[in-house]
Amino acid sequence: MKDGVNGVALGVFVFFFLAVTVLGFLASRWRKAENEHSLDEWGLGGRSFGTWITWFLLGGDLYTAYTFVAVPAAIYAAGASGFFAVPYTILVYPLIFTFLPRLWSVSHRHGYVTTSDFVRGRFGSKGLSLAVAVTGILATMPYIALQLVGIQAVLDVMGVGGGEDTNWFVKDLPLLIAFGVLAAYTYSSGLRAPAMIAFVKDTLIYIVIAVAIIYIPIKLGGFDEIFAKAGEKYTAAGAGGIVPAPAGQWTYATLALGSALALFMYPHSITATLSSKSREVIRRNTTILPLYSLMLGLLALLGFMAIAAGVKVTNGQLAIPQLFEDMFPDWFAGVAFAAIGIGALVPAAIMSIAAANLFTRNIYKDFIKPDATPEQETKVSKLVSLLVKVGALVFVLTMDKTVAINFQLLGGIWILQTFPALVGGLFTRWFHRWALLAGWAVGMLYGTLAAYGVASPTQKHFGGSAKEIPGIGEIGYIGLTAFVLNVVVTVVLTFALKALKAPDGIDETTPADYTADAGDPGVEVELPPATAGTSH
Repeated sequence: MKDGVNGVALGVFVFFFLAVTVLGFLASRWRKAENEHSLDEWGLGGRSFGTWITWFLLGGDLYTAYTFVAVPAAIYAAGASGFFAVPYTILVYPLIFTFLPRLWSVSHRHGYVTTSDFVRGRFGSKGLSLAVAVTGILATMPYIALQLVGIQAVLDVMGVGGGEDTNWFVKDLPLLIAFGVLAAYTYSSGLRAPAMIAFVKDTLIYIVIAVAIIYIPIKLGGFDEIFAKAGEKYTAAGAGGIVPAPAGQWTYATLALGSALALFMYPHSITATLSSKSREVIRRNTTILPLYSLMLGLLALLGFMAIAAGVKVTNGQLAIPQLFEDMFPDWFAGVAFAAIGIGALVPAAIMSIAAANLFTRNIYKDFIKPDATPEQETKVSKLVSLLVKVGALVFVLTMDKTVAINFQLLGGIWILQTFPALVGGLFTRWFHRWALLAGWAVGMLYGTLAAYGVASPTQKHFGGSAKEIPGIGEIGYIGLTAFVLNVVVTVVLTFALKALKAPDGIDETTPADYTADAGDPGVEVELPPATAGTSH
């Protein structure tokens, strides 16, 4: 580890950071809208993005700084079990091919901005819509915090901010500056800012990974040497080698499956999806997004390289930034750090916009001010996006980084519980709204209590996301167990409530809504100013 500030790397990092900051503010003039005072424009980019922009936006949205840092860090710490992120991103694309085009169509026709808008319209239940909205906001907050953790990891390795004994304000000042810039251009430009910056972010990441996967193995003596040293480390640590023991296979499989089901339940994933201009754009993207899975597989190998390079860190999240610092020339280390830093800004912006849209449409408009105008909705959403980022910043500055990671794991357990209402509702109206709400409550309660009981070396509670599966005895992903309980309760109660003839909500959608495309009769390509951003 180099002493002091790496001036060259910092200079390159600052250059790219300033470049994307300028892009972020210029984005407000990109595809300038006739009516800027609507959530369609600020929160969804005018629903105007084509295949190319949507691909970069979704990639920038899903493959974050946390991905860049945490996936190889998991390999560095635990071996091949950390590769679960690769199969789950492979599983997710056939899955979303089946339901995302349907969600885009019905949302485009009715002007839905959030998943909760759809749930309310489909099941006629503001209570169920509120549950989905609150879950989305709660799950998103720690996710934003982790993007800031990614920036902080890069700053730490570059030696910026001083040591642990430095005054807290001086130490955290670079992060505060990055946060301020992010908040400013998100407020100004909305979703157009991360859409434009995503081009730079993804290009840098592809360049860094391509160079790393060739350059670092050459310096370390090839992949045979890398895997041999990694195997020695895991064997010496009592892990039995690179490949996990059979006892860990249930954990690996359930975590991959549960994560695949949960990924596109996150509000930011849906926000990026609904910003596209046609149903066909979504279908195309589900076929080309797996290119990011290839990148992710190569990225994961950096964890083995960090071991072979002799990287020693007390915080595993610093392993890959430290690998870049040790192995690359200073100028290219700066490029790599910029890729991670910008990789945090793009998803953090989209996440804050998505959380703000949920609050505005499904809490503020539904329960506080039903007659809110599109201009008022946009103003509230901008303000809430700032508050969400402030909350994430406070989370990072006041809590241990391990806590932030474990709360993000808890967020994954929570967001998976919205799957029956969202995906189920896209294909059938059979589920009863009260049954869906009860299933959601059971899944949330079980998942939270089970995660609370998991300890780790650093935490007494919320120390992980795996626990013994009731009735099976194997260790598995808590979120998937909670999801199964959720579905069982939903199905059983639906039968019971239908037998009792309990009142069902009004479905404002029609079968034709789920296959409509832009330009089809009845599809609202551009909402008039008086109703823009409202559901019908």
